[in-house]
Amino acid sequence: MTSSQDTIVAIATGQGGAIAIIRLSGPQAMEIGDTLFHSKSGERLAQQKGYTIHYGTIQDQDRTIDDVLISVFHAPYSYTGEEMLEISCHASTYIQQEILRLCQRYGARAARPGEFTMRAFLNGKMDLSQAEAVADIIAADSRASHQLATRQIRGGYSEEFAQLRAQLLHLVSLLELELDFSEEDVEFADRTEIGNIMNTIALKVSRLKNSFKLGNILKNGVPVAIVGSPNVGKSTLLNALVNEEKALVSDIAGTTRDVIEDTVNIDGVLFRFIDTAGIRKTDDPLENLGIERTYQRLDQAAIVLLVIDARESIEAMMPQLDTVDLRTDQKIAVILNKADRIDNQELQEKLQILQEKTRYTVLGLSAKLQLHMEKLVAFLKQSVNLDALQGEEIIVFNARHHQILASAESALIRARQSLTDQLPGDLLAQDIREVLYYLNSITGTEEITSDDVLHNIFSSFCIGK
Repeated sequence: MTSSQDTIVAIATGQGGAIAIIRLSGPQAMEIGDTLFHSKSGERLAQQKGYTIHYGTIQDQDRTIDDVLISVFHAPYSYTGEEMLEISCHASTYIQQEILRLCQRYGARAARPGEFTMRAFLNGKMDLSQAEAVADIIAADSRASHQLATRQIRGGYSEEFAQLRAQLLHLVSLLELELDFSEEDVEFADRTEIGNIMNTIALKVSRLKNSFKLGNILKNGVPVAIVGSPNVGKSTLLNALVNEEKALVSDIAGTTRDVIEDTVNIDGVLFRFIDTAGIRKTDDPLENLGIERTYQRLDQAAIVLLVIDARESIEAMMPQLDTVDLRTDQKIAVILNKADRIDNQELQEKLQILQEKTRYTVLGLSAKLQLHMEKLVAFLKQSVNLDALQGEEIIVFNARHHQILASAESALIRARQSLTDQLPGDLLAQDIREVLYYLNSITGTEEITSDDVLHNIFSSFCIGK
């Protein structure tokens, strides 16, 4: 099934390169290509095999626009599942616009945003979750986010949800089979078996939903809040981490009055560092606004670096640990900065005392001299569950999928309650169908039809034997 009878055209590459690709897809793609392309071999594109590349010129009647290479893809073996050409030309804006103009003159129309991928989905080349991953893989700016999108586009989601769908479909089939034999009082669906299957599915859905916290962080960057009292070296620490004079450094307390952000890629994971206003009591309304934003960003952070001046006494340090209200799920390190200003024995004693008095990781370093910064980098890397990326476990990183999984989880709770309340099979089947609906909406699978149920029944039971 094709999504449209239109042939569409668009530039498929970004600006700034030497070569551009113009993509043409639809029933007239070969005809349009043969009209404007003059092959050096004299052969027509429509007669060429798929996955072949041909050299020639784009002509506007007697005028040569450019020397190009054209890749030929025949339906259904193309990205969109349609007849498709990709024209590789020089990246001059004039050349690209001239080729687009010629394609449109001979019958193509300008493609809408995402239309090539939408056609790929509608033509069965990929499911909806894979189509969504196309945009994510283009936008990936770290190895972790690229790995998540690659796993999804290669069908990791599809396989996971296909298994859940098959289990739920099996339950619906059993329950609807009972309805066909209701007058004979036959129970095909053992309620204990249904309960066990639903419990297993509920655990999987819950795990997928909860994985979004990690997936969202890996996709958008791990938010790291740098907090502490004024003048303890928070901005110096940010500058050391990003290796750039990002934040203004001054001996004057309260220099940072707004949130300053920058990102660093550490071993394939993007960390989003947030330098915040120093926390203290002040009558300056502008500084107070910055402190208020500090608390907002602190609540959003996955990792908190609480910076303290290493020269202070333990008695002066302890109240600073209580200035921020930290969650138990946040990874926290207490940073004794300016460690170069005290002797090593004093530093080690303070580190040991603080480690004993708190549940936090305690590190001594000098941001100004970049002393022992490797210990902080090691802590950051250990704070992210990168093992999940190495295995085959599916990690949800799409907000739409997370919302749908939350709805599916709620529907499962209702279905399990219906089972506990011993509701009739038709009502229980309807609850399970609701779960199916949510899971299908992630991959774009069509709703369960009666034909699906019948096929499953006949493949599982010898009715009429």
